[in-house]
Amino acid sequence: MRWSLVLVRALAVLALWIGGDSGVFSQNPCPCLPRDLCLPIPADHQYQVEPHTMVQLTALFLYQVLAFYRGGTDWIHYDWSKVTTVVALNSPQADLVCHAHANKVRVVLKESIEKNHLIDSAKQHDWINSQLRFIKLHFMDGINLDLMETISSGHELTQLLRQTTTTFHLERHGSQVTFNVPWTPNCPGGNCLDYAEMANSTDFLVVKSFNVKKQLWGECFAKANAPYHQVYSGLSAYINMGVDSRKLVMTVPWFGYDYPCQHFYEPSRCELRKVPFSGAPCSPHIGKKISYKVIMQQLPRSITGRYWDDDYKSPYYVYMVNNTYHEVWYDDPESISLKSLILKKLKLRGIGAWTGNYLNYTAGPTVAMQSEEMWNALCPIRGKWRT
Repeated sequence: MRWSLVLVRALAVLALWIGGDSGVFSQNPCPCLPRDLCLPIPADHQYQVEPHTMVQLTALFLYQVLAFYRGGTDWIHYDWSKVTTVVALNSPQADLVCHAHANKVRVVLKESIEKNHLIDSAKQHDWINSQLRFIKLHFMDGINLDLMETISSGHELTQLLRQTTTTFHLERHGSQVTFNVPWTPNCPGGNCLDYAEMANSTDFLVVKSFNVKKQLWGECFAKANAPYHQVYSGLSAYINMGVDSRKLVMTVPWFGYDYPCQHFYEPSRCELRKVPFSGAPCSPHIGKKISYKVIMQQLPRSITGRYWDDDYKSPYYVYMVNNTYHEVWYDDPESISLKSLILKKLKLRGIGAWTGNYLNYTAGPTVAMQSEEMWNALCPIRGKWRT
């Protein structure tokens, strides 16, 4: 570490000790020991991986490994040798921030953007500053943004993202601003946005490479949540529209869907009750989301055991309850390892897991191995992306 950076951090720590009567630290004193763990991770702290070509040997190529976090204390059991950023879906525990910073891992807040945040520059300014105050109060390292509504134009959204990134980088050195996008840029949900410009306006885009099948126009059968070829084509579509591949992080699901079969013919032929969705006669939305840890508890009691679909490159199984067949499609270490290899194929920025809480961290060698294998699947070749 350079001496100048050491000096800056030392002065900042001193400010934490003597500056408690004013500013954010008087409202929320640093909970960490040592106190420099309340400082944000420096901007130049990244994770180096092997270059893609010999020509790029002198360049620094970095992988990000994101773990989305829903609360509770499961974070204690995360594989901290792999994760580079924890995305908190609500206010994180102080112990989490301290522990993450001790492991040189960023903690960022997930926050949704609403239409009223896009009305004018004054509202944008107020919203950005309120988010920044929250981040500073909780000693976090940035923000992960999401859009939950359909908008007619992306210009105001891009402007908000650009201003958020500029403000955070200026006011919270080393902070990270990212934006969540759907598995494909081809106008999902009616939002036709300029994702290339959004990528340029943030540190990177987080692609939610799951929930691919929202509308079924043909046969109404249970389907895989994240089929390999569609995940690959969705990421490729972002690159083809001009998004720099190093600005894309692929997020894989640590969950599956449980589909009740209206008619069960055979495995992979589970016909669903027709529920219209967005104009389509059928939707897999009638399936119930279940975590990987529940799936692993349920699988041994299934009537089929684990099946593998080579078209979707996804596992599934069938069980019965109250005389009703259920088919469960999910992702496991094999399917996730295949998706992880897309990182090198498309030269992406990294990978993420939705969510870290969906694994089983209770005592016992079997569940410990199941969780370890899921973490390892994020980095199937190197074992870990970090150096």
